[in-house]
Amino acid sequence: MSLAEKHCAECKQGTPALPAEKAQLLLKDVPGWRIADDGKWLLKTYKFKNFVTALAFVNKVGEVAESENHHPDLGLGWGYVNISLQTHAAGGLHENDFILAAKIEKIQ
Repeated sequence: MSLAEKHCAECKQGTPALPAEKAQLLLKDVPGWRIADDGKWLLKTYKFKNFVTALAFVNKVGEVAESENHHPDLGLGWGYVNISLQTHAAGGLHENDFILAAKIEKIQ
């Protein structure tokens, strides 16, 4: 089953973060995303032709995030959207972050 076909699992405080090796393996399934230098965030910047299309994309990301009950940090500006994913309960990356990234990729 692909990441985009999975659903985010409920995480409670203290859920373990992914080992770096596992995160690197999952990263291969979400092209264009990168892991932050501290290893605790999954990041991507999307480019758009103007503010309106960037805003429309943010709204679609919001719908997906709500349906998965996993919410990214979003940065919106003229022609771009920055997305940062982390599972706060784990204090770092969890499979949920990669699942949501894969679902966001399907929006494009």
